[in-house]
Amino acid sequence: MPSPMPSLTHTEPGDLVAALDIGGTKIAGALVDAGGQLLVRTRRRTPAEDDGTVVMGAVAEVLAELTSSADWSRVRAVGIGSAGPVDASRGTVSPVNVPGWRGFPLVAEVGRRAGGLPVVLVGDGVAMTAAEHWLGAAQGHANALCMVVSTGVGGGLVLGGRLHPGPTGNAGHIGHISVDLDGDPCPCGARGCVERIASGPNIARRALESGWRPGPDGDSGAAGVALAARAGDPLALASFARAARALAAGIAATAVLTEIDVAVVGGGVAGAGDVLFAPLRQYLREYATLSFAAGVEVLPARLGGDAGLVGAAAAAAEELGVWGASVGR
Repeated sequence: MPSPMPSLTHTEPGDLVAALDIGGTKIAGALVDAGGQLLVRTRRRTPAEDDGTVVMGAVAEVLAELTSSADWSRVRAVGIGSAGPVDASRGTVSPVNVPGWRGFPLVAEVGRRAGGLPVVLVGDGVAMTAAEHWLGAAQGHANALCMVVSTGVGGGLVLGGRLHPGPTGNAGHIGHISVDLDGDPCPCGARGCVERIASGPNIARRALESGWRPGPDGDSGAAGVALAARAGDPLALASFARAARALAAGIAATAVLTEIDVAVVGGGVAGAGDVLFAPLRQYLREYATLSFAAGVEVLPARLGGDAGLVGAAAAAAEELGVWGASVGR
């Protein structure tokens, strides 16, 4: 179980939460109010190729900008959404794409630089889920899966109307459900994971291996495959269909286990639109066949690039009661 978080003895409608969104390419920070508005924001490149001290230095620069703001006196907590794995029970992070951080004590480091404010850590997929449930496509749904389909595939759960991060902050990580028992090895150590099939780099890899070639713009990534698919290229369409089938199988499995009624899909790959969503909804009808799972709705995410910051703040506010009942309801 997670360690008990410090309780907040006094909150006001004007209270703010500082948010950090940490990934392999950027470290973003903001001060977030009870309406989800970003009052102050800043950003640094993640020096992912450097050692952990250098990476923490970039985080410290982001925090320094936030703490120097005139609004900092209103901040009551810090929320962190980080690439994972994370371990909220220990306050540590080990992002796959930041090799200098392995078991890195991020919560302690951030708390020290934030003047001892309480700090809540969740995985980036859980942060996105918190944002979409609060202000986005999952708003009003008591049981939801929200997913990020991009360089990787992550996700998070809302159960019984509340964010469900799990003991370590990773619950709902749909990207590492195995949907192909004899599939390709995944970097996580398993085989046939959703991420190994449906992430952007793997959509592109499969298309290239099948004989697809980029168009005049030379884009050989998932965006290039999506462009070709929209133009009717059969190899590009087949790669997206395979990704959609893997996502559908993962969503269906989640629906059977948790009785979610909506799956919200965001991230760069979701930008492909109907090239992804049309086969995803078709395959979901084939996989989610039991009566209590068959009604799962698939919706595109609404909050875009700010979801990580908004969700990190929302996760912290919900756990610590900063904004009362205004979050996650």
